[in-house]
Amino acid sequence: MHVRWLTAYLDFPAADFGPEVTFWRAISGSTVSPPRGPQKEFASLDPFNGDAHLRVQRIDDGPGGTHLDIHVDDPAQASLEAEALGARLLADYSTHRVLSSPAGGAFCLVPWTGEADRARPIRWPGGTISIIDQICFGIPDESFDTEVAFWAALTGQPTPATGDIDRKALSRDQSLSLQVVLLRTSEANRFGGYLDVATTSLPEEVERHEDWGAVVTERFADHVVMADPTGRRYFISARNPRTGA
Repeated sequence: MHVRWLTAYLDFPAADFGPEVTFWRAISGSTVSPPRGPQKEFASLDPFNGDAHLRVQRIDDGPGGTHLDIHVDDPAQASLEAEALGARLLADYSTHRVLSSPAGGAFCLVPWTGEADRARPIRWPGGTISIIDQICFGIPDESFDTEVAFWAALTGQPTPATGDIDRKALSRDQSLSLQVVLLRTSEANRFGGYLDVATTSLPEEVERHEDWGAVVTERFADHVVMADPTGRRYFISARNPRTGA
């Protein structure tokens, strides 16, 4: 299949929807589109330049999470290709398909509607530059190799050889605003999705997020693990916001 665009969807329980949208709008430097959908449950976080690669959804059941929408020319045909690679079809909504990866991670195949303009990073007061540019999937150890092979084949983006056996990033497509990263985790039978913010200054970016109610849960040399005001986990990384490196 030809991947035309990638969108990270933040799925929020109804009780948290308003505060969560406010938080993620603020830290991404976005505006919120008018709501859409039968129950006005969907919206885009529109960047100041470029096409949206972050969207939000209000859900009625469950704790929510983060999933990936893959924009393609023909979702029905792409679904057949994904199933041949080991995906399982969960729902057919005619216009789009909901599937799960071999490890049980939900994703959607949706029709491409012309998105092509990659969002640019934002320079914040003080000079720090940042952008949400990665979606990371935490994959149980027993499923990791299978999942890496699946996502590389599904997207047509191989994983370049590195010395890190616990982190595999699909090759960066510079025409897309998001990169997919696969992380090995010891949490058995749990597939989780997390956003990653690239920044030129870890301390200043972390402080900005804390001002909006996020908290630090772990610190490492090159990244910080954060929790948003409702406990949703995400990362801030010392990477080049323009190239992702």
